[in-house]
Amino acid sequence: MSSISIPISAITDRLNLGRFTGNRMPLASRFSNLRPLGEFFDFKRLSKPNNFGEVQSRASYNLGYFSSNYAVVFVMLSIYSLLTNLLLLFVIFLVAGGMWGIGRLGGRNLDIGSVHATTSQLYTALLVVAVPLGIFASPISTVLWLIGASGTCILAHASFMDKPIENAFSEEAV
Repeated sequence: MSSISIPISAITDRLNLGRFTGNRMPLASRFSNLRPLGEFFDFKRLSKPNNFGEVQSRASYNLGYFSSNYAVVFVMLSIYSLLTNLLLLFVIFLVAGGMWGIGRLGGRNLDIGSVHATTSQLYTALLVVAVPLGIFASPISTVLWLIGASGTCILAHASFMDKPIENAFSEEAV
């Protein structure tokens, strides 16, 4: 029986999923356009928008203009959430270290004294230990907190930060 091979481009081209196949920005270029902290935290430009249209306009502009700064905010909140959920951090290190250690065996069995364990037994033991710990560490609530906290911080900043004056006048002329 022959196997069926479907090229990934056949799926991504039809569904417009090209952004998931490697067209991502490299990390260095992603953070190369970080705005200065003085500009990001310019309290003189904070003001209450007059209507919802202005909120949309400000958010649209600021999400593009400060996108790298918002990525840094998301990373900082991610680190904070892991540091405050030490069990989840331990489970992540346990799984990563276990996978690395089993991979270092190179397919050979682990022989410690009279104990002989195959790689599949080691993966199963890692799974049996990591899944209950992972469930107890509540990763879903951590991810939901991260989504809520970053969404609130980023959208509040984007909607209350006024556009620079030179951009506000150029938009009115159009």
